[in-house]
Amino acid sequence: MINRRSVVALGIGSVATAISHRAFAGGDDLLDTAYINAKVWTGAGPNVRTDAIGVKGDRIAAIGADAVRARTGKRTRIVDLQGAFVTPGFIDPHVHFVKASIMMSQASLRDAANPKEFVERVAAAAKALPKGQWLEGGNWDQDRWGGEMPHRKWIDAVTPDTPVAVIRYDLHMLLLNSLALKLVGIDRNSVAPPGGVIERDADGEPTGIVKDASKDMVLRAIGQKTDAQIDAAARNGIALALSKGVTQVHPTEKELVSFDCTRRLHARGEIGIRFRHYLPLQDWEAQAALIAREGRGDDWVHWGGCKVAFDGSLGSRTAKFYEPYHDDPTTRGIIVTDPVDLRRWIAGADKAGLQVTTHAIGDEANDIVLDTLAAVAAANGPRDRRFRVEHVQHMKPHAIPRFKAQNVIASVQPYHAIDDGRWAVRRIGEKRLETSFAFGSLVRSGAHVCMGSDWPVAPMDPFTGLDAAVNRETLDDKHPDGWHPEQRVTLAQALRCYTREGAYAAFHDGKTGVIAPGHLADFAVMDQDLFAIDSHLLKRTTVLRTVVGGVQRFG
Repeated sequence: MINRRSVVALGIGSVATAISHRAFAGGDDLLDTAYINAKVWTGAGPNVRTDAIGVKGDRIAAIGADAVRARTGKRTRIVDLQGAFVTPGFIDPHVHFVKASIMMSQASLRDAANPKEFVERVAAAAKALPKGQWLEGGNWDQDRWGGEMPHRKWIDAVTPDTPVAVIRYDLHMLLLNSLALKLVGIDRNSVAPPGGVIERDADGEPTGIVKDASKDMVLRAIGQKTDAQIDAAARNGIALALSKGVTQVHPTEKELVSFDCTRRLHARGEIGIRFRHYLPLQDWEAQAALIAREGRGDDWVHWGGCKVAFDGSLGSRTAKFYEPYHDDPTTRGIIVTDPVDLRRWIAGADKAGLQVTTHAIGDEANDIVLDTLAAVAAANGPRDRRFRVEHVQHMKPHAIPRFKAQNVIASVQPYHAIDDGRWAVRRIGEKRLETSFAFGSLVRSGAHVCMGSDWPVAPMDPFTGLDAAVNRETLDDKHPDGWHPEQRVTLAQALRCYTREGAYAAFHDGKTGVIAPGHLADFAVMDQDLFAIDSHLLKRTTVLRTVVGGVQRFG
């Protein structure tokens, strides 16, 4: 039990102290719900614990058994957690929410172990669809069978009447069959748009693989789902998030589908978790106008941020590097957004008071983005802008301290390290990997680092992310002592990145990310104390309850 003196010493604050010793005369001061007999990691510091949480309305009103007991009345609902472990609700600062929610019901190719199994799964999925309906989904991974890229000829015979557009798990390339290529209008004479790639065979014919900006041609041909289909899928995504203790997500999109969907759900009272939206940077003026008309939303659905992609991905060999790829020396990757446009758009959005986040994966891409952010900050003058960079996967050593120096948030996804770590050495060699996925170096530098999933590229499951951050054991089990173990972080550091830093990254600090009086009552209850178990058991954790806004929404 934490008494008044220890609360102050642990830094939870004088507000908690005052609450724990106030005499409450009226019923208006009584708690709605008291969660007692708990092991609570508050997030206020690496070792700050308490044993009870009192909720009134949508806020935490008291913490600690004494403070909670003082405000418990006859109408207070008592929830005995029987020693269960509690943390602030997890915040996932990088998801493709509607896309991933829709993919939950689409064909899955992620664990296809060889080309034969890949084709069999495509055939089965096509057979289950009405003739002419697009076969989407996928999440395939050619590195599971040695790296050979799939080809339209693999699947043409089993999909004669079904257009196929299945995506690689990194979301940066699609495989199309011949029917899909015809419907999209891609042939040997087609020219890829800027920032895009259409792969061709030795005869100059499209292989069926299109990358990055070229995917937009395909998506236009497929068309959009109906609002009803999108909303139904999103409800499933919300249910999944709650089952994993996730109480807030940040869709970082290049379109408005997630934004429009969550606004509809919120209007109907069906939202369940909190959303912080990042809308397309090139449309920053439209968002500034929206804010002038409607403000920035509320604690459930809010906006005011912009997202842009600068390069591609490592798996697709489109991440932008200084040196060529080892397994394809003809390329150093691609730039998806012209640097002139990047500078102009960021400058305009920042001057309008919008937050900006930029996708950057390759080492050259990260340098160009950091240079651009520094130039814009200098030109527009000091303010609390909280620039973000998404992924921050591969850097030259000099780039690491720049995040702290420039006060730029590194938004990283630990699962990518243990996934890409299976094959990354084939792409760029061992030397460049020494400062890849440099979570430990970034955290120790004092930079703000938030951690998430990039769902559906990786599971929306904080426990697999915590395991990846703490242990760094690759998915192929070939690095039992950790892949580049010097980049591991402690459990307390990782939890902070999944909670408090996620709130900071969305300008939600002071509201979420910490269990403290006055904060929104967002927390997760789980079946094991994460600090009391072997770290290899982290991913076996089960969420028992998830509370968002003072309401138990799972469990």
